[in-house]
Amino acid sequence: MDTEAAADHQHGYISDKARYLARLKRIEGQARGIARMIDDEQYCIDVLTQISALTRSLEGVALALLDDHLRHCVADAAASGGSLGEDKLAEASAAIARLVRS
Repeated sequence: MDTEAAADHQHGYISDKARYLARLKRIEGQARGIARMIDDEQYCIDVLTQISALTRSLEGVALALLDDHLRHCVADAAASGGSLGEDKLAEASAAIARLVRS
């Protein structure tokens, strides 16, 4: 996407921006809570349980963003035809691969 088109394009998550930001603030709080647990020398398994919950929270945000990307950016690019649709599909596939590896 060229610079001018990128400036006019709205990302799929824009309509849910406040919800994403609220989720990320909660995740930030979870991370601070884990740091406090370590500082307070909490039991290892309890810390690991909270890290697992934090990981699931981040994965939830990532999957929601991916869904928005597929529904908006990829769908719009595919509808416009040409190589842009193929480029967006390849970009989405690479993002999915990164998420699966993490």
